[in-house]
Amino acid sequence: MRALLIVVGLILLAAGIWVLLGHGSYQQTDTLVQIGSAKITATHDKTMPPSVGIAAIVVGAVLALGGFLRKG
Repeated sequence: MRALLIVVGLILLAAGIWVLLGHGSYQQTDTLVQIGSAKITATHDKTMPPSVGIAAIVVGAVLALGGFLRKG
């Protein structure tokens, strides 16, 4: 359990730093026009807000420190 906390915490830390550096993004698809069963869609790349990166860093740090400080 201790090793799992440390690993998950470090992964979240790395992901949070990745998002804060501006590399975290996701795709959103919007329907522009739909007539019957035919539709025209557009896909946009959007960046994740910095608050997601900060939250991942905080949670990752808490989990990693919990794993390091846990006795057992």
